[in-house]
Amino acid sequence: MEAEIDAPINEEMSTGEATERSEAASRPETKGKAGAHVALISSKLAYSGPLFDVYTDYVREPEGEESRRDVIRHSGSVVILALDSSKNPADPMVVVERQYRHAAGQYMWELPAGRKDPEEAPLAGAKRELLEETGYTARRWSKLARFYVSPGFLAEWMQVYVAEGLTSGEAKPDEDEYIECRQIPLSRALQWIETGKIIDAKTIVALLLYSRRRLAARRTVAGS
Repeated sequence: MEAEIDAPINEEMSTGEATERSEAASRPETKGKAGAHVALISSKLAYSGPLFDVYTDYVREPEGEESRRDVIRHSGSVVILALDSSKNPADPMVVVERQYRHAAGQYMWELPAGRKDPEEAPLAGAKRELLEETGYTARRWSKLARFYVSPGFLAEWMQVYVAEGLTSGEAKPDEDEYIECRQIPLSRALQWIETGKIIDAKTIVALLLYSRRRLAARRTVAGS
């Protein structure tokens, strides 16, 4: 039986709630500093693609000036910190991937991740992406963090899950995905962040936050 354990920081929103919040980011009125309002004047679809849409919005700033805002709208992504503690609970193995990222112009080490389908629940998307990219399934899932990647122009949010109790299987990546998958100790993954071998933001956020909470939990147990 797979069990989802709620992390203490974020309550996961339903698909409808996530869509409503994403749309509210630019379409309805939103409050700015000191109660001032930023009002939407117009919103036009400038580009529609298989992964995201681009809208050109015009807004009225609190001072009354009109501004143009080009916004990339995305259905959201899931990130999976998959851990195997069976051999060394003190330093669990982390599933990482290496693949070429065209926008960055280089190969990058990352955690498994992918786009959530528009009507797909985040946890279901996380399970699907982990299986497709790595072949792993997990018995236990817990929420770690939820954040916006670059809110200045990108409406994409990312939900990070911790997956534990792994069982290996056959990966089924998309036709355009060429992924090298391996397990490395958590301590090595943290070293890769320090040395600049891992430069992917979602991976850095997930690993550092998990490591911090793990350390805090140990201190609490030691002090009790």
